[in-house]
Parts: sequence; structure tokens; C-alpha cells
Amino acid sequence: MSTKIKLEHVSKIFGPNPESIIPMIKEGKSKDHILNETGHTVGVYDASVDIKEGEVFVVMGLSGSGKSTLIRCFNLLNVPTAGSVYIDGEDIAKATGNDLKKVRQEKIAMVFQHFGLFDHRTILANVEYGLEIRKMSKEERRAIAQKNIELVGLKGYEDQYPSQLSGGMQQRVGLARALANDPDILLMDEPFSALDPLIRREMQSELVNLQEKLKKTIVFITHDVNEAFKLGDRIAVMKDGHVVQVGTPEEIIEEPANDYIVDFIQDIDRSKVFQAKHVMSEVRVTVSLEETVNTAVNKMREHSVSSLFVTDAAENLLGIVSIDDAVKAIKQNQTVNDILRRDIEIVGEEEYVHDLIPKSLQTKYPLAVINEDNKLQGIILRVHLLSGLISDTEETAEEIQEE
Repeated sequence: MSTKIKLEHVSKIFGPNPESIIPMIKEGKSKDHILNETGHTVGVYDASVDIKEGEVFVVMGLSGSGKSTLIRCFNLLNVPTAGSVYIDGEDIAKATGNDLKKVRQEKIAMVFQHFGLFDHRTILANVEYGLEIRKMSKEERRAIAQKNIELVGLKGYEDQYPSQLSGGMQQRVGLARALANDPDILLMDEPFSALDPLIRREMQSELVNLQEKLKKTIVFITHDVNEAFKLGDRIAVMKDGHVVQVGTPEEIIEEPANDYIVDFIQDIDRSKVFQAKHVMSEVRVTVSLEETVNTAVNKMREHSVSSLFVTDAAENLLGIVSIDDAVKAIKQNQTVNDILRRDIEIVGEEEYVHDLIPKSLQTKYPLAVINEDNKLQGIILRVHLLSGLISDTEETAEEIQEE
């Protein structure tokens, strides 16, 4: 993927003489020291990140870490004190007037935590507001607004007012309004944090589903580590205005940059981060329908396994044969096809470990991991899921067994 957004050494200092603070930061002065001594607040310091086109890039941090300050540098709601902000290779950090207006209207849209809807306008009128500002004809903007209202699941609510909708529905209106301008980039500043937990989870899933269709470049701000790891293709963790680490959820869990990151992620539900492709084992041996049962038994003995997956010449998964069935088949002069069992649990490469546990409990065979072309990619043994490979998995398995 090509780079859509690039931040180079972006700093944002609040106060009467922000440029004068940069040397103090370079000397290692803390954020609190600078505030007490000068009255200036360090919002962001020396942030450099590359964001790929079409990815969900999550900026995560505790309150006061600088994440909301940073996202507002992307559209110059916060003009950086220093550094460059490149959108499609063009530095917009010094953009003003019509140039800045064009970027905000055509390339970037923002969804806020507290919705920002107009109480006196209907849902349809709220969604079409940005198009109205752009002087688009009433017929055209209504058609676009209607399309996006349906996209976020609010068809039938066009003539309602924000006060008549739940918090989750209001946030859907805010999302529809942002999407109506068809921006390349969607900035989302803790958009779900004001919602009840159940509605929040629904909105997270809705965003995932929408992203599969729209493929926007999304910058998402959150203080919730589980939300970050659920939504993010990559994550930037911030502390005291600094970007501490950038990586995929798996990279951050497996290779935390420092003790701060270790503490930050210690409570994350890893079973909802790791996928089948991360925990599967290599398929060391398979058997085909054309091979004999004796060959299958010899392969199982050679590799110390009690079953073999059966594939065709194109490596498509057909089923499994067990050592017990194979030994009996030799005595009865049967073929591999005669003892082929098709009642196996098949999982996709990107299914989460949390969802694999009940499947592993329902079968006596290994889970077969396939790709979108039905090619066998790996196997997952039940012991891998239930022996503490991922810290939270055992608790989840116990809950399932109790049910």
C-alpha cells in the first residue's frame, strides 16, 4: 500500500511563545517541568508516522498523552509548531485559506466524540450539511445523504431529529455526515467513548464492516486498549506527547518497546487479538486419495501423529483419516477414500483465537486452517489453545465448558 499520510517531526506546543520551548524538550525537560517553568503545554513532540492508504491506524494513549492533539494536526485544527504533514505527498502544514478549505472539504472528514449534530435539523439535513456548504444542488446532496444514511443503517429515520435517537444512532448520523463528502481520510477522535458498552461494541463491529466496503484511510483515537487492538491494522502508542511505539497489534504484544508498553497492554484480551494464522502449526505431511492406506499409516508413524489431513493434487482440503481407522482399513483392504472423514472443523486464517476455542472443543481432530481458496495452510491442536499459549485463552475455555 502507498503512503497516504506522512508526519515528519510534528510538534505542537500551546502557549504564547511555543517555538521557544523546542530547545527545552530537546534537553530532556519533562512536560510537567516545562508547564511549571514556562506556562507552556507540550501537546505533541517530534511525532513521525507513516499511514498507508486504506488502513485503520489507531492512536492509543491515556488521558493527556497527546493523541487528540495529534489527530487535530492532520487537518490543521491544531497548526503544528514544527514539522510537516504530508497528504498524498503534499505538505499541508502551512496551508491557509482556500487551499486548506479544499483539503478539509475534499480529502479529510472528522467524526467527534460528542457527535456535533445540529439539534434543529433533521437527520437528513444533518447528513447533507457539508454538501450544502459546498453549494451542491438540493437534489444531488439529498441523494448522496440518503445513500449514506442507508449505509450506516438508519433508513427510515431521515425525518427524525437528533434528540429522538439513541447515542449509538446519533453517532451513526455523525459517521454518515462525514462519509457524505466521500473523503479519502476519516479522522475519528474517540467516537465511541461516550456510548454504553454494548452499543460501543456494536459500533466497533459496524465500523469494521463499513471499512471492508469503503477501504478509507482511517485515523482512530482511543484510550481503550481492547478497542485499539480490535480495530487497528497498526497502532501508535503515545505517552506525554511522544509516540512511544508503532506496530501491528501482534508486534506490540510480542515485542513491546519498553516497560510502559508492557504495563499498558497487560490487561488486553489476547485471544481477541491473535488469529488462527498466528497460532497454527505447519502442516508437515498430508495424504492424497491416490495413495494407499499403508502409505498413510507409515507417514503417521514417521511423523508421530495420529491423523492426517487429506488433500487433492491442488492442495484443496478434502477431509481427514485417523490411525485407528487406517489400521482397520488395512485388514479390510479399504482405500483412503473409504475411511475419509469429512466431519472436521475448518477455520479461516483470520479467525480470532477467542472464536476457535469452542470449535476445538467440538472436535477430536486438529482444526484445519485454510485460506480463501480452500488451500490447507496449517493445523491447530486443541492443546495450543487450552494450555496457556495465550494468557486469556484458558479462562475463556473454562467459561465455554461451564456453559
